Amino acid sequence: MVQNMFGKIRSYYARFTDKEKKIANYILDNPGKIIHSTINEVAFDLNVAEATVFRFCKHIGYKGYQAMKIALASEIMAPTQAIYEEINEHDDEKTIAEKVFKSNIQTLENTYHILDGDDFAEAVSIIAAANRVHFYGIGGSGVIAMDAFHKFIRSGKQAFAYTDAHFQLMSAAQLTKDDVAVVISHSGTNKDTIRILHTANANGAKTIAITGFPKSPISQQADVSLHTSSDETAYRSEALASRIGQLSLIDALYVNVIILNKEKAKTSLEKVREAISDTRI
Repeated sequence: MVQNMFGKIRSYYARFTDKEKKIANYILDNPGKIIHSTINEVAFDLNVAEATVFRFCKHIGYKGYQAMKIALASEIMAPTQAIYEEINEHDDEKTIAEKVFKSNIQTLENTYHILDGDDFAEAVSIIAAANRVHFYGIGGSGVIAMDAFHKFIRSGKQAFAYTDAHFQLMSAAQLTKDDVAVVISHSGTNKDTIRILHTANANGAKTIAITGFPKSPISQQADVSLHTSSDETAYRSEALASRIGQLSLIDALYVNVIILNKEKAKTSLEKVREAISDTRI
């Protein structure tokens, strides 16, 4: 699905610089004015350089200001219905459920839109080649790490995850150059997570970050970074909304690794199914 321009701006918003947010707000608040303004006029109104406006247009996927204006004009002429609205305290239960589902759909679309194909392919290659894959996360991100472990233990790959931060740190201290650490943190600024990443790097392990912020410490210091995008609302934090994007990135990694190691994975899956078959009535 092709994402419209407003969707692109909202997808990237939390990751914009202050000047980029200034331009983004101007476009979102004055779309009609933009299509009748030159790049010089926009730059003058915002007290920024024309080059800053041009780079913003490139950042959100357009060749330049004129291409961005054409796309914006098309959206204004044929507006699309928003698939997500803010939850209202007077909404009934079914309406709230609908808005939560649509918010999750939006998170998935936004995350897919900003997914870098080269980075994702490198992450798949690193995991597929690794001897062991360890998943790390604190709090809500720890739940995602355990879900990743639950998936990858079926792949034939040696997979590990721990819920205790001290256990995670001890585990990271035992990594080698043949291992990979997948570090999960929405903010990318959790002190425990950063320390785990530093320990994994110091031991020569490959590191993959899954985070919502490309400029965060774990994103900048990992070998490969994969990013999620989500919106915050009055009743649901951005970190909570991001989980569906994190889970989907891990699902996509898992399926790719399974395909690359299909014979080994097939044997492992059969053993897992046989082992747990006796647990069912």
